[in-house]
Amino acid sequence: MDDFSPSDLKTILHSKRANLYYLEYCRVMQKDGRVLYLTEAQKENLYFNIPIANTTVLLLGNGTSITQAAMRMLAQAGVLVGFCGGGGTPLYMACEVEWLTPQSEYRPTEYLQGWMQFWFEDEKRLAAAKYFQNARIQYLQTVWQKDRDLKQEGFQINTPEIEKALATFHTRTDAATQSSELLLTEAQLTKALYKYAANNTQLSHFSRQHQSQDKANNFLNHGNYLAYGLAASCLWVLGIPHGFAVMHGKTRRGALVFDVADLIKDALVLPWAFICAKENATEQEFRQQVLQAFTDHKALDFMFDTVKAIALQNHSAEAIEAQQL
Repeated sequence: MDDFSPSDLKTILHSKRANLYYLEYCRVMQKDGRVLYLTEAQKENLYFNIPIANTTVLLLGNGTSITQAAMRMLAQAGVLVGFCGGGGTPLYMACEVEWLTPQSEYRPTEYLQGWMQFWFEDEKRLAAAKYFQNARIQYLQTVWQKDRDLKQEGFQINTPEIEKALATFHTRTDAATQSSELLLTEAQLTKALYKYAANNTQLSHFSRQHQSQDKANNFLNHGNYLAYGLAASCLWVLGIPHGFAVMHGKTRRGALVFDVADLIKDALVLPWAFICAKENATEQEFRQQVLQAFTDHKALDFMFDTVKAIALQNHSAEAIEAQQL
């Protein structure tokens, strides 16, 4: 069958889709009712199929092009398409997350309407930000407690330094009265996790610098952008615009993407960036490891569940007061 209807291509829920692709030095096209990418070998051209119905995000890196027909089929399947630099980073100079999104508006409205119930009120928006922060810590604890590979690498949630950092985080988060305080608390926790991970992997001289060329920093950048891809896909499917952030400020149009991506970055991207740097892994090996971790720990499911819970919870003043008690 040459043509599929949009309903045929969207049978797999985005939260259950398995694939996130990064392509470079190839041409993406439609052929015989399928989306393929074409690479040039020495003696022949090679075609590879992209299973678009089971794909959430397609990142196009250096030396890529895409046809109009391919974009039409990707749009029908609800796949987000982004242009990026080599290795998956940066997305548009890292200043803003930009996606080519399908323009069909047959998406649920209940989540956006629920989001709007609280977003314009500072107190309710702060409560949602605290929900995000507590959810990310619960996810961190869950992942580090049950992931055998991380345990073998020395990442333990019940060590004195981690317990102390989390206790401080919870105390300051509960006491915060504005989002800037939450951001400061978040930064302090992440700094403590960097120190813990660096000591675990014998990278004692590590310093977090986004422009640095050492492997740990490069892998952190790369993994974070993969998390941004999942977050953008989650928000697009739920119909919530990226500008309605609860923590990262009102000056960056994609700020809600950063809020949602933060749910999984500390738990998955951070430890594997340091582990792969210690093992001198290639960028491709790191990418495969992180994507496998996303799948094993159902990172996209967790994003969907968290965002849905915030959008659909009771945002009345009485409910917020009860949550804070």
